[in-house]
Amino acid sequence: MHALKARVRNGRLVLDEPTSLPEGTEVVLVPANDEDDEMTDEERAELDAAILEGLDDVDAGRSVDAEAAIARLRARP
Repeated sequence: MHALKARVRNGRLVLDEPTSLPEGTEVVLVPANDEDDEMTDEERAELDAAILEGLDDVDAGRSVDAEAAIARLRARP
């Protein structure tokens, strides 16, 4: 799943594109406000690139289920 973008229209949040989330799914929305973080433009660009790389990895099947990863870590001596 990728991040969803929405805009406020007439006091309501309207998604910019359709979603495949099931009816009734609860989502938490956090306003995107670059002024609230303490990242430099360079740090923000590096973060954005890392996020995109991670999404590409997931799309290519190069990911591990979080529960499986935790189970593997707990099984280590």
